[in-house]
Amino acid sequence: MPIPISEAVDEQAEAATTKARASRSPGSYLVSSALAGAYIGVAVALMLAAAGPLNAANSPFTKLVQGLVFGIALTLVVFAGGELTTGNMMTMILGLFGRARRVGVGAVVAVILFSFVGNLVGGLLFSLLVEASGVLRIANPGQPPAALNFLTSTFRSKETETVATMFFRGVLCNFLVCLGVWMAARTRSDGAKLVVLFWALLAFITTGFDHVVANMTIFGLGLFSGLPEATVGHFAWNLLWVGLGNLVGGGLLVGAAYGFVARSEKPGHDEDVPDSAVPREREVAQA
Repeated sequence: MPIPISEAVDEQAEAATTKARASRSPGSYLVSSALAGAYIGVAVALMLAAAGPLNAANSPFTKLVQGLVFGIALTLVVFAGGELTTGNMMTMILGLFGRARRVGVGAVVAVILFSFVGNLVGGLLFSLLVEASGVLRIANPGQPPAALNFLTSTFRSKETETVATMFFRGVLCNFLVCLGVWMAARTRSDGAKLVVLFWALLAFITTGFDHVVANMTIFGLGLFSGLPEATVGHFAWNLLWVGLGNLVGGGLLVGAAYGFVARSEKPGHDEDVPDSAVPREREVAQA
């Protein structure tokens, strides 16, 4: 049974204060953020390797397989631990607009920006390692490398994206990602956490929405692989608009929305929870 919304909001607000304190130690916080960026990179590399051959065969199941394998992204972030800027967009807004204001605007901006920079460093370093390993260039005799060709086709599709397209795909992406994180925060079961995170990521990847941290690895792979479609200017432009969309989707549509819902709950609402409910161990939301 999910814990009450107001309790989940309070726990996320408490997590926001923890994140704000952690960000005052930039070195360790950036390392934690870099790890999260690399974990998302693992999912991107897996997605290219698994779906590349299907894309080469023009399979209608390409997008579905992408979504099925991408669930490892938040699984690693949540269970291994790491600071993901897209999840922080929700958590920090809940700390600002929850039932009691736990953090200030400055802390919200600092946590989101620091984790963004750390995610970027981690995503680019992981991209460099993947390119150095040569796994994207592995091909069957007489055939082009499926993963690298899939990456190239991904960039060709991104070339046609307008500002509005990038922004609204970012909104919808982080709406789903943060819903997954939010649902995971409302359950006591690790198994249930895995399930809700899996479904949220399946929905966002299969439908083709844009995640700013995933794009850090995608563009990193394109740049380090020397793809002409990948440029630093395009990279920065994409991060700007997808990142802003992610902020709206996770921060406003999930964070601010549930903060408002929690504020509107009548006193005593939580008393409906059965006495047999087992208090769960406090967790700091890492995603």
